Amino acid sequence: MSTTRRTQWLLAIIVFVALAFLPVIDQPYWLTIGISILMYGVLATSWALFSGPTHYISLATAAFYGLGAYVVGMGIESVWYPFLLVIATALGALLALVVGLATLRLSGVYFVIFTLGLAEFIRQIITWVQNNFTGSRGVYVLTSIEDKHIFWELLVLAAVVCLFGVWLKQSRLGFALRVIGGDEVVASHVGIHSAKAKVLLFSFSGAVAALTGAILAPRLSYIEPSMVFSADLSFQVVIMALLGGVHRLWGPIVGVIPFTFLWEFIAAVAPTQTVLLLGVAFLVIVYFIPQGIAGLIEKWFLKGGRHE
Repeated sequence: MSTTRRTQWLLAIIVFVALAFLPVIDQPYWLTIGISILMYGVLATSWALFSGPTHYISLATAAFYGLGAYVVGMGIESVWYPFLLVIATALGALLALVVGLATLRLSGVYFVIFTLGLAEFIRQIITWVQNNFTGSRGVYVLTSIEDKHIFWELLVLAAVVCLFGVWLKQSRLGFALRVIGGDEVVASHVGIHSAKAKVLLFSFSGAVAALTGAILAPRLSYIEPSMVFSADLSFQVVIMALLGGVHRLWGPIVGVIPFTFLWEFIAAVAPTQTVLLLGVAFLVIVYFIPQGIAGLIEKWFLKGGRHE
């Protein structure tokens, strides 16, 4: 391992250890912001691991997230909480597997439309079931789990996603996905099983999103379909990932941090204008920073290196 790589690992370990002490400081506002950043960071990074190399834009994040939240909401009174997390992860991976097998042969706008409709489809099913069989639209999630526990769970999940991203970059699967993203026809000609590679990574992304929803469910206290299956969540994750940059593992978090603060500010000052923020952010990405903030940082450093 090179000196640079060892330094990077050491810095990453220091950052994660330092973050682990945030709940001890007893600052509710910063703990709340920390949970939001970790949540979006995990979702955006896992999204980028799939959509970055393949160029398949998935808007299904809310579908998996909502599924995980409802697993905990429906089972918290009778099933051991850690086991619910396992169930949510497995169901998220299974749903992604089924969806992937059915849709990843689609491309472009057809795949985008299908994944966007998936969350709405599941929302309508759950709403129908609750209206006709349970008599209520939502469920209460009453537990002794505190925000600090949720923060630590998300921090561990973030570390797992990052480690998986490091492994993926160096693996044959990661190489296959990059070839697929460059030209899927070429990939098939050189012996790469495109469908299998895409489905595997899409399943990982779905499992992570479902687990994230399961972890966040106790913090919501009360969940209903319109809340956890909101299309806004899917668009937020996409925009944060693209804003930061999807071609580097650290890229999405660079977009998540400023956008989370901006979103919290707009939601507090003008809550009806959050959709406008999504639109403006998308235009900024398309017209000014198509490679994301990470691309701008790398470009700046390269210019600095040539200047020297």
